[in-house]
Amino acid sequence: MTQTVSQPGSQPVSQPATQTIVVKIGTSSLTQPETGYLAIATIAKLVEALCQLRQQGHQVILVSSGAVGVGCARLRMTERPRTIAMKQAVAAVGQGRLMRVYDDFFSSLDQPIAQVLLTRSDLVQRSRYVNAYRTFRQLLKLGVIPIVNENDTLAVEELKFGDNDTLSALVASLVEADWLFLLTDVDRLYSADPRYHPEAQPISLVDDIAALAEQVEVGDRGTNWGTGGMVTKISAAKIATAAGVRTVITEGRSPDNIAQILAGASLGTQFEPEDQPFNARKRWIAHGLVPAGKLYLDKGAVNAIRQAGRSLLAAGIAEVEGEFQPQDAVQLCDQNGQEIARGIVNYSSAELQQIRGRHSDDIPKILGYAGAETVVHRDNLVLSN
Repeated sequence: MTQTVSQPGSQPVSQPATQTIVVKIGTSSLTQPETGYLAIATIAKLVEALCQLRQQGHQVILVSSGAVGVGCARLRMTERPRTIAMKQAVAAVGQGRLMRVYDDFFSSLDQPIAQVLLTRSDLVQRSRYVNAYRTFRQLLKLGVIPIVNENDTLAVEELKFGDNDTLSALVASLVEADWLFLLTDVDRLYSADPRYHPEAQPISLVDDIAALAEQVEVGDRGTNWGTGGMVTKISAAKIATAAGVRTVITEGRSPDNIAQILAGASLGTQFEPEDQPFNARKRWIAHGLVPAGKLYLDKGAVNAIRQAGRSLLAAGIAEVEGEFQPQDAVQLCDQNGQEIARGIVNYSSAELQQIRGRHSDDIPKILGYAGAETVVHRDNLVLSN
């Protein structure tokens, strides 16, 4: 990992005139910590900052948390709901209020907005994934700022994004954004939580997320009202940078930082994007799909996939875990259980139990029909970082 601090007077990196920018603001920034009521001053500054970006010609998407927190405040609840049913009910109460506030502020600056509520299933099915992309692109073309949240009222546990950091990264990947800004209650990433470790060191630039876990102590969620923390933000950065999106963690109550960072200021923590990001289909496989099972591979298969970029054959499968059907997504793991790749399978789990470890020529005799030669074709396989 590289930790870099820009020196005074350094020249900003040249950026294209028009960029697609996804901004995620967390509940801890949108609400007052003790009561959960909306922090109106922060929302006003955020809206002004986003409208200025639009006036400069940028395309902007806002991923906003806060529906559950606002719902709790309106219902005078003292803590976040613990059951799915209660959370969904509270979110339904809060979402309308939150959008009303946004609409009032954006309308005062003559900026049209749109509400987009997503569930994970919207990204799992390929046709719906493509349709979501087209909808976002059309809204941006119209000069609209889409305001995105998870559809908490309808989402089921096994198909939830889990947090809006992940949702924002998936949206940034979907629309092929240039930037993802994660606005939170700290000014940047530190080597430890600065609230409890005064000696924690700030980190300005990360170019190796894989090495980050060894050098940074990250805590759980920061407030009673939010669902995220630095763990989810680093995970989000991993998703976004793999898609070629430069990602920034910065102070949520100072949204004017966004324009300054775009101009080259050394604020927040920036995560360098991958030089060779996945194409759209492989981004969908890697992050849009929800794995239904695991395949444990022998050493030869692991090497063939990692080093030679080959497809997975039945002969390389040592163990099958879970129940799945053809065209489902699975994790490909080494013998220690470490995920090395994800892919779309050509066989069900029941069929793979019969043909694992066997040569491809034996498959027709075992299954009674001539199936695909590969279990996961390399075009449907994405290496994990």
